[in-house]
Amino acid sequence: MTYRPTRRTILIATGATGATALVASCGDSGGDGDSTSTTAPGQDDQDGQTGQEGKELATTSEIPVGGGKIFADDKVVVTQPETGQFKGFTAICTHQQCTVATVADGTINCPCHGSKFNITDGSVAHPPATRPLPEKKITVDGNSIRLV
Repeated sequence: MTYRPTRRTILIATGATGATALVASCGDSGGDGDSTSTTAPGQDDQDGQTGQEGKELATTSEIPVGGGKIFADDKVVVTQPETGQFKGFTAICTHQQCTVATVADGTINCPCHGSKFNITDGSVAHPPATRPLPEKKITVDGNSIRLV
């Protein structure tokens, strides 16, 4: 397991002067939290993507209405509760951090201990999990579903 220091650890280690600079650099940029790209549509940016946000996960036709699809490598599940409505959630169960295995009958299902989550909002449909699946930001552009 890789050690990742917390902001508190960094603030303590850097002292008052460093902490002031660190906190100032973490301030609100005035935007809405979304990053912007200066790459023109169709032009390759630094990571080889073409002016579109994020990695393409699937096309809209690959996600069944009333169901979903799990992308284990990306740790995300995409659902389509109603026609044209797409939702993204983490594919990691909030109970014991197993990867969910199926999407069926309106729920996202974990094989480890039987937890089930609603495809509409990630809320717990069947314990032992007590916390919902956190949302993952996805975008739909035409028929392309992208992880942001």
